[in-house]
Amino acid sequence: MMYPFLTLDDETEIVHSDMLPDHRVKVYVEKPDENDGFHHMTCYLPSYEITEISGFTRDEVQRYLDIIRSTYQAGNEGVRLKTFAK
Repeated sequence: MMYPFLTLDDETEIVHSDMLPDHRVKVYVEKPDENDGFHHMTCYLPSYEITEISGFTRDEVQRYLDIIRSTYQAGNEGVRLKTFAK
């Protein structure tokens, strides 16, 4: 199951999974696109391994990785993304 995490001002959605059996968390980034339908990428924490990129530029991938890195926490309870009060 994937859980909503963050919606950016350009309509990009970032969602994440629970801890997977291999102790990783899947982070999925998706952005609507008029021509292609959606651009997307998949990243796994804690290694930041990217297994899939479709439609994003290098700069966009770097931007989303920077956002993921800035919200990532690892501790005794496992991997999680920080949440921010509105």
